[in-house]
Amino acid sequence: MDSSRLNNQSQTSRSPCIWMQAGVVVKKYCRSDYECAACRFDRAMRRAAAENQRIREESKMPQGKRARIRFWQDNLKELPSWKRPCIHYMKARIDFRACNQDYHCSTCEFDQYFSDQYAVHAVVRPVDEIDIKGFKIPHGYYLHRGHTWVKIEESSTVRVGLDDFALRLLGPLDRIEAPLMGKEVRQDQADITLTRGPNAAKLLSPVSGVVTAINPDLREKGNLANQDPYTEGWVMRLHSANLRQDLKNLMIGDQAGDFLDEEVDRLYQVIEEHAGPLAADGGYLGDDIYGNLPQVGWEKLTRLFLHT
Repeated sequence: MDSSRLNNQSQTSRSPCIWMQAGVVVKKYCRSDYECAACRFDRAMRRAAAENQRIREESKMPQGKRARIRFWQDNLKELPSWKRPCIHYMKARIDFRACNQDYHCSTCEFDQYFSDQYAVHAVVRPVDEIDIKGFKIPHGYYLHRGHTWVKIEESSTVRVGLDDFALRLLGPLDRIEAPLMGKEVRQDQADITLTRGPNAAKLLSPVSGVVTAINPDLREKGNLANQDPYTEGWVMRLHSANLRQDLKNLMIGDQAGDFLDEEVDRLYQVIEEHAGPLAADGGYLGDDIYGNLPQVGWEKLTRLFLHT
């Protein structure tokens, strides 16, 4: 195998796919910032590699165009141990570092350290956002009906937060408390607590999993989430063993946009019930809906829109 395929992203204007770097495919470039868990191509390649491996274990030979496909790790293991690139080098996040764990990242102390430092503290800003009557949700984020979001990171790890709608609905928060690290949460279970003055509310967890990190800043300054809902405003990080199934119950893309559009219309109706008709000036709702219209009621807003 030609190790020259192992190109650092900084050396090219395009990001070579992991499967290309390992020499399994001739030409394929990454379009998802190396978030392989969300990549259809990666999933298809893994299925093909697993099927070929099963056939070989039966002492048979795979046939057809996909016969040469195998796991990218197996290709790299043919290199001398000191030439095997760490997955984080392949993703252009570090200078060259050799993998000494045969690509068993779950047993690698460096991988654990790097994931804690990079995935939790390094913020990847959304490039494109869906704008629905002034409320925003980034492309690639999954949305839960209780107005929490999910961003897939790597493998079965996701980041969770509150969407722009919920934060503007309730206004600047004093505290946002996530479950403690190591705690298991379940989809549709009320595990996150929001506080504003004497008012408190619960949020439904969008997916099931074990908490691997929390955003400690939100415990003292919950309004940080209001300032930047989809980056610094993340609430917790989860390792989800049943992620694929959980994602089927969430919304993304046009489906999330349609849902948000309906929610905004429903919010207008609620406001008009308590404050009278709104001016038809084409303007958008502000950033502190509850604060400007306390007569609507905290309990009613959280019951109707957070479903708790």
